[in-house]
Amino acid sequence: MSQFTLTPDELDAFQQNGYAGPFTLYDPEEMASRWRKERLRLLDRKDAVYQDTEAVSQGTNISNYDRHLDNAFLAEHIARPEIVHRVASILGDDVLCWRSEFFPKYPGDEGTDWHQADTFANAGGEPQIVWAEDKEYGGTITVWTAFTRATVETACLQFIPGTHRQMFYDESLGMHYDPEANRNKVKNGVSRGFFGYDYRQLQIDPDWSPDESKAVSMELEPGQFIIFWSTLMHASHSHAGRTDEMRLGFVSRYVPASVSVYPGLDEIHEYGGRISLERFGCVLVSGEDRYQRNRLLTHTTTGIPFRKN
Repeated sequence: MSQFTLTPDELDAFQQNGYAGPFTLYDPEEMASRWRKERLRLLDRKDAVYQDTEAVSQGTNISNYDRHLDNAFLAEHIARPEIVHRVASILGDDVLCWRSEFFPKYPGDEGTDWHQADTFANAGGEPQIVWAEDKEYGGTITVWTAFTRATVETACLQFIPGTHRQMFYDESLGMHYDPEANRNKVKNGVSRGFFGYDYRQLQIDPDWSPDESKAVSMELEPGQFIIFWSTLMHASHSHAGRTDEMRLGFVSRYVPASVSVYPGLDEIHEYGGRISLERFGCVLVSGEDRYQRNRLLTHTTTGIPFRKN
């Protein structure tokens, strides 16, 4: 597994900063062509693993979860060696993809608030990933791929380098879901939100705020991706609305096979809704499952086999 493995210098920079990239997976023309086809296919949810009302209605972010489990292009994407080799050089050979999500920003949309995620209990209140007890902290490796151009004016990501080593939020505190009250809140002079939550409710120190003077903007061309720890302080700019083009990011999330995914949970409760995990499963994208702690899927719901590197 050496073709796309992070170099020693890249790995050192990743450990220091919490992110690596950008890397190119598709050229812009290929990405545009693929997305024109797939966006129409994704409108059809008959084979999606989540058939609950909140997912089918597409009224909350839940509707954007795990379309790699039914869509052939996304199933191929999450297992591309250009992604998996680099992720495995961080996590080790045995790697699971446990979630994917779309993150659209439309003209005029607010920015996404600064946040970190360790166990992903932030919205639902119950840990969704749990690392082995001897690990100092958890989190997931997030691979954020630009399906459309992402610039400062069209809501690209922002990182505060080096913040992945300390959690500034306590995910057990819980947040109150109120999409009306928590929309377009001005924070440090910027209109931000978090899908109906106010992430500041999780701050360990209520008087603390992120040092945005250290933030870097991650502009990406269509088909490029960035890799980062979910515990890295990250946000997005607002979409300035100076173009009609939406910004679309597709995220795939990875953990070692030793991590327990959705331990003890039959449903996810967040964003004001719920989805059943009855048809959910992780995808082994590299190595072996030596722990057998999670349900694994070998094929999409339409019968396409998942690739393993």
